[in-house]
Amino acid sequence: MKHLPAGLYGIVTEKLCKGRSVIEVAEAMIAGGVRIIQYREKEDKPKNIQYQECLTLRKMTKEAGVLFLINDFIDLALACEADGVHIGQEDLPPAVVRKLVGPSKIIGLSTHSPEQAQRAQQEGIVDYIGVGPLFPTQTKVHPEGPVGLAYLDYVTKHITLPFVAIGGIKEHNLEEVLKHSAKTVCLVTEITEADNIFEKLRALNEILRKYGIP
Repeated sequence: MKHLPAGLYGIVTEKLCKGRSVIEVAEAMIAGGVRIIQYREKEDKPKNIQYQECLTLRKMTKEAGVLFLINDFIDLALACEADGVHIGQEDLPPAVVRKLVGPSKIIGLSTHSPEQAQRAQQEGIVDYIGVGPLFPTQTKVHPEGPVGLAYLDYVTKHITLPFVAIGGIKEHNLEEVLKHSAKTVCLVTEITEADNIFEKLRALNEILRKYGIP
């Protein structure tokens, strides 16, 4: 199973970047110690612009030793040589995605229930799962209802796949999530909409260090 770095997992979406470009936000994320960056755009942004942004992000992340993943778009991930893709329950099945991307790419899969986590583990195809949304979130057009910390507890006790805790996590509840044994945590708007992203990341990393997460 491929390694999922402990620490902060960031997502860049232009609509959530407070008027800044995804490149500008990603630069601040890298400078602030984010370990993983996922590019999450939808069909309404022209594909050629997405490609150019991803080429730039691929270069930046590679130079910084940061993992670079692309949400949903397998063609884009292959075209820019990203480290992998992140897919949802309604996307192509993991087995098909693995066939398309090959054995070396990372595949992440969003899960929202014990049944979905168990299926991901039994299939043995994906490299990590997303666990959430833990709290209410508005970062998606049609968000799942919050699954709560009970699902996080289930995963830590019964699932051996690496996982990222995600969904509605903010500075004020990050410590609560870490107390439930999460090691990799994804905060979206708490980072992308911060007035000073570097300072926000400094505060978040201070909390992580209290739990032994670099």
